[in-house]
Amino acid sequence: MTDPRNQIERALDRALAFATATKRPPLLCEAVHHAVFAGGARVRPRLCLAVAAACGNRNPTASMAAATAIELLHCASLVHDDLPCFDDADLRRGKPSVHAAFGEPIAVLVGDALIVLAFETIARECATSPDRIAPLIATIGRSVGMPHGIVAGQAFESEPEIPLAEYHRTKTAALFVGATASGAIAAESDPQPWMAVGEALGAAYQVADDLRDKMADLAETGKPCRQDAANGRPNAVDAFGVSGTLMQLQTLVEEAVATVPDCPGADSLKALIAGEAKRLVPKRAAQAAA
Repeated sequence: MTDPRNQIERALDRALAFATATKRPPLLCEAVHHAVFAGGARVRPRLCLAVAAACGNRNPTASMAAATAIELLHCASLVHDDLPCFDDADLRRGKPSVHAAFGEPIAVLVGDALIVLAFETIARECATSPDRIAPLIATIGRSVGMPHGIVAGQAFESEPEIPLAEYHRTKTAALFVGATASGAIAAESDPQPWMAVGEALGAAYQVADDLRDKMADLAETGKPCRQDAANGRPNAVDAFGVSGTLMQLQTLVEEAVATVPDCPGADSLKALIAGEAKRLVPKRAAQAAA
């Protein structure tokens, strides 16, 4: 499968051009670019496009619009997650977080602007296939809103007790489900069989992130580690230990691979999932498992 990251970067650049063409307000425009183009593996939009390709990608414009929206929403969630009222993280992807570089008020507005831009992108890019707009907006909106999306996941951090499984499912897995389902919808296929793939892969990604928080360092992750302990949040390693968490990660990856529906692009998609899972395991954890 050809790596679509260059296409994703161009699509993100196009989306931001509509919002920042006037360069007004200048600080907000600069901060939005900082948030979106600070690096990152673009895992979620790549997954969206991979599912669309596996389904025959009958509508490449719609699938790219969905992938772009997914990444804009992910970037928005990171900007808000780093805020002083949540993680108070000064670094993201090895660079100053948005609030550290531009101030907290601008950071709040950057997150808000990216959320709006995500749905605007779907509406604009899918103008020639309007039948895709409603299901894409509904599916992606569900993955970021409440009661089952990122907003709900972030809100659990303000509860007196945080249910680990539900917290992980809403804060992380939901957007992976949105990515797989919207890829299928854009390709004019049934999204239902693909939701289980997103659920398992999203859960695996969160488990790997818990391992990285416990066992990696700033040089490896590009962001502060040990944040779960510092902020009193649950972590899979605390619940299951390192070996148990690694076993859980392996089980979830195997589940994600096993649930890929039978389709022409199945092998390529399975390879993508396996490659991402291997990349996410922190070095110390990989050495401990060896």
